[in-house]
Amino acid sequence: MINKSILQSVISKYYLNVCESVKWKTENNNLIIDFMSPTADIIGKVTCKDFPLEDSELAIYDTKKLSSLISICNGDLLLELEKQHKLISKLKISDLNFNLTYAVSDPLLVPKVGTVNIPEYTVNLNLTRENIDNLIKAKSALQGIDNMLITTTTNLDGENVCEFVFGDEHGHNNKITYQISGDITEEDMKIPYNSDTFKTIMNANKDMEEGTMKISSMGLIEFKFSNEEVSSEYYMVRKAETDF
Repeated sequence: MINKSILQSVISKYYLNVCESVKWKTENNNLIIDFMSPTADIIGKVTCKDFPLEDSELAIYDTKKLSSLISICNGDLLLELEKQHKLISKLKISDLNFNLTYAVSDPLLVPKVGTVNIPEYTVNLNLTRENIDNLIKAKSALQGIDNMLITTTTNLDGENVCEFVFGDEHGHNNKITYQISGDITEEDMKIPYNSDTFKTIMNANKDMEEGTMKISSMGLIEFKFSNEEVSSEYYMVRKAETDF
């Protein structure tokens, strides 16, 4: 059995409103899901401990549909596999009231996930729940604007800080700046990102107990989040075109 909220948390962390097709790989009660966005601007992995399913590989082609099925359930869920000629054909989900069936797909229909060359990071930040909430608030206050600039500078005490600038930096346009201190080895770095994508990752992980964020001078961001049951990691590329 697995609680509905944990299963929904796992799905939200890889789905990100765009990653529909993935493979669920279960081994020794550990679930591993590698994923990549359709535009390849995000690559990541979600893992879940004590996942109550036999060793298997499920091709989930339509995550949104699966999520809709799970949403009508309550409490603890029983997960079972239905097979035809030793091939997995369906994922069965049940609670005290509902019995649901989700048809799994051909694994060949699921796109392959790319690899990431890990660079040397020049910015290392610890993300608290307060940081995550504040970053979400900052982006939410500027709806319709997908510009975000991450810069490194010093604060009034001469400490190295990382600034998240939401909105347009130039002119008289609206702008919000949020600072986080950390281990920063490169000053005057300025890299543009898509704030909608950034917010989606923050939203999906606001239930996590701890998180880290690392940035390379080339623009690659690495996020890692974890709690007792679930861990997630993401690699997000910089914005190719920018108004900054």
